Parts: sequence; C-alpha cells; structure tokens
Amino acid sequence: MDENEQQGQNRSPEPEHQPAHNRYFKIKPFSFVMLIFTLVILTAGITFFALTFGEDKVVEVVNPQKTDRQEFQKLYDAYDEIKKNYYEDIDTKVVLDGAINGMVDSLDDPYSDYLNTEETEHLMENISSSFQGIGAEIQEADSYIKIVSPIKNSPAEKEGLLPNDLIQAVDGKSIQGMSSSEAVLLIRGEKGTTVTLTIKRGDKGEPFEVKIKRDDIPIETVYAEMLDGNIAHIRMTTFSEHTYDELLTALDDMEAKGMKGLVLDVRQNPGGVLDGALKISDLFVEKGKTVLQTQEKGKKPVLYPASGERKIDVPVALVIDDGSASASEILAGALKESSDIPLVGIKTFGKGTVQSPMDMKDGSNLKITTAKWLTPDGNWIHKKGIEPDVKVDYPTYAMLPFLDPSEKMKEGQVSTNTEAAKEMLKAVGYDPGEIGGLFDAAMTDAVKKLQTDLKLEADGVLTGDTTIGLMNKLREKIEKDDPQLLKAKEVVLKKIGK
Repeated sequence: MDENEQQGQNRSPEPEHQPAHNRYFKIKPFSFVMLIFTLVILTAGITFFALTFGEDKVVEVVNPQKTDRQEFQKLYDAYDEIKKNYYEDIDTKVVLDGAINGMVDSLDDPYSDYLNTEETEHLMENISSSFQGIGAEIQEADSYIKIVSPIKNSPAEKEGLLPNDLIQAVDGKSIQGMSSSEAVLLIRGEKGTTVTLTIKRGDKGEPFEVKIKRDDIPIETVYAEMLDGNIAHIRMTTFSEHTYDELLTALDDMEAKGMKGLVLDVRQNPGGVLDGALKISDLFVEKGKTVLQTQEKGKKPVLYPASGERKIDVPVALVIDDGSASASEILAGALKESSDIPLVGIKTFGKGTVQSPMDMKDGSNLKITTAKWLTPDGNWIHKKGIEPDVKVDYPTYAMLPFLDPSEKMKEGQVSTNTEAAKEMLKAVGYDPGEIGGLFDAAMTDAVKKLQTDLKLEADGVLTGDTTIGLMNKLREKIEKDDPQLLKAKEVVLKKIGK
C-alpha cells in the first residue's frame, strides 16, 4: 500500500451537504494580487474621468508646455477660444502659420521671414526652374517692396529699374504690407511672360508702370574688361557660390593681358553668401589682418583673419553705390580698414546683419537674423552704410524715370513725362529746347532727328520704338561716360605713378 492510498484511507469523509456560509473557492496568490491591482487601476480611471469631464469636474488637464513655458499661456488661451467659439470651423494649419508670421513680423526686421509649406515649395520650384524672372534683389521698406539692386543684364536693368525704386503693385494688385517672399511669388514667373510693376521713384515723382518680360536671369556674376593704361575693370554683380571661382578666372585673364592696376566694381551688387565675401576679401588683405567680425546675441565678436593664400599685388580701387549691400559692404569694409584701398562712388546701402534659414519639419521655412557683422575695426554699418573715400555722384540723367513706350507724347501736350523725355534727349545730344512739361515745336524737331538716326519714320511723336531707342541711347551714355568708373581709374593710375 503506497503513501497516497494510505493518506486517502485515513482522511475523514466530506459531508454530503455543507452550509452556504462555509462555501469558498480557491485562487492562486499571484492571480489574486493581479485582480486587486486591476480593480485599483480601473477605479482610479473612472474617478479621474468623472472628476475631469463630468459636469462637476474639479481637475484640469494641464498641457506640460503650459507649465514649462508660461509665456505661451496667452497664446494657448487665444487658440482655444478661437477654436471653440469662432462661428465657423477653422483651419488649424492656417491659424498656426498666421501665428508664426505674426511673431516674425513683430521683429520689425525686413530680413527675417517665414514661408509656409506651399510658399516654400512654390519658391523652390521657381528657383530650380533655371532662374527665370525679372532679375532684381528686393526687400521690405515703407510697407512696400524696395529694389535693392537690379542684376546686370537682367530684364529689370534693361527696363530701367533703379536702386531704391518702390514697387507699389504687381499686375495692378497692391502689395502693401506683403513680405518680400510673398512679393517674389507674384513677380517671378516663366520666361516670356510679362509682369507689370507700379513703381514710385523719389519723393516727388508720380507712380508709373513698367512692363517687364520675364527671362532667364544671368548666372554669370563676374564681368571683366581691360581699360586704357592696362587698368582692369572687374564687376561683380552678386556673391554667389561660384563668384569666387569666376573672379579668379577673370584675374588670371587680366594678369595674362598685362594688368597693372585694378578697379573692382560692386555697384548695384546686393550681396549673397557670406563665405564668398570672406574668400574674395581675403585676396586683398594681408595675412593675419582682420577681414570681418561677427557677433551673436550675448557673445563676444568672432574675428576672421586673412589667410596666407593668393594675394592681389597691384594698385586697387573699389567702386560702390547705394545698391552695394551686405556682402558687398563686407568687402568694402575689409578693403577700406585692413588694406587702405580707396572706395569711390556714393554711400553703400547699409545691411549689417546675417540671416540663417531653418527648414521646419512640415516643409515650411523660417529665416531669421541670427547675428550682426562688424567691419575689421568693429564698426556696425547697419542702416548707416559705408562712406566712400572719394565721393562721385551719379549724373542727374542717370536717375530719370522710365518712359512707357505705349504712351504717345506729341506736340501740344503737357506732362511730367515730357519733361523727363526732354532731359533724356538733351543728355544724348539732341536739343529739345527749354526743359519743361510742354511738348513744343523744338521738342518735335528733336524727336524727328532722333527718329532719323534710329532709321524710323520721322513723325515727331515719341512712342513705341522711338521711346525704346531713346532709353537705349541714354543707357549707352551712362555706361560709356561713367564718372565713378573714370574717377576710380584715375585713382589707380595715380597710385601706380601715371
């Protein structure tokens, strides 16, 4: 008889009926503990839900960021109020984009900007589609958009746009209050299409319209020619990623042709990449001397010394104007303060800040000013510009307003455009008589002589091809009889003893 059987025999038999109050069921200890734990969690959840969302709720769910970032409490409250009580459904994305735009606008900084996802995509598509548009650097100013500088050989330059022109409307649509990025989306377009800009030039002139046919924007940024006396004239129209290499090629070419002096020209150059400005400035600054300083908020200035790489060892002068901005001013400051190279022309634009773009996770883009840059001597030229060592103004005829070729001007009419046309005719060698707004007999004779030289019908009416021909002659004169360039050449010749 084994042990189990013996124990079975010795057990007392269970009664057939057991009172109810003595009944029980068996449960394992682990299962019992898990049951109790589940009941506690369930009870806590029900209580929390009732207290939080019930009619007599006493608990408020707090956004962690509200606790950590108390300065955003008002923003959260405003958003909640709009979403709850605005009479129509709102587009959350549009509202949030508007809030970011508002924060950027409050900086009152024309160089900081925010583009939502669609605007960023549109802008990138336009930029990557072979640089088509009118070719002008712009910025926000006086609630409108100001031309900083037209690009050399661009449609904007050919149609006579000038630095400081205010764009008030695009295709008849006011752009007052728009950001520069919003305006770019209206102004840019496919090659061959036309855009009409309403331009305000100066304080006294009336707004006028300029029709510009969009085209491929020139990607060359450096243009070189040899002037009399073996003085090289090298013009840089912007500071792109390739400008430094283009400049080296131009310098090699000029040196091969016997360059004895150099006039470097950054007129109407709106700037560009910081690295390009540093490398180009380095060509003209002695090793170890400061090229530039940058300063971020709460930090000491960082100095950028010149390297021991290639240097230009012929006499140099730099030509500047009010369209020379940003990177052009970095170059001007470095040459003036660290190399004693003379600046010729008029005061520069005055942009002394550095911007950093940041791609957001949703494809939008935030560009804000993150630092200011200083000249080698620590001067901040923002909104001040850099004064030339030798001041040479533009001739008055270089600042005349654009003439609309579609307008007909003929004898007997009186208008401000007639006065501007008379000044143009006089500048290019025709005698329009007394300068004023009356289109008189002398003006008619001058127009007929112009038309004869242009091989057009000599009817004395200033319109169409006659107007275009007049403005082309004026542009040629401005380029040929360039007082700033001639003065810079004179300065260089004096330095080499001629």
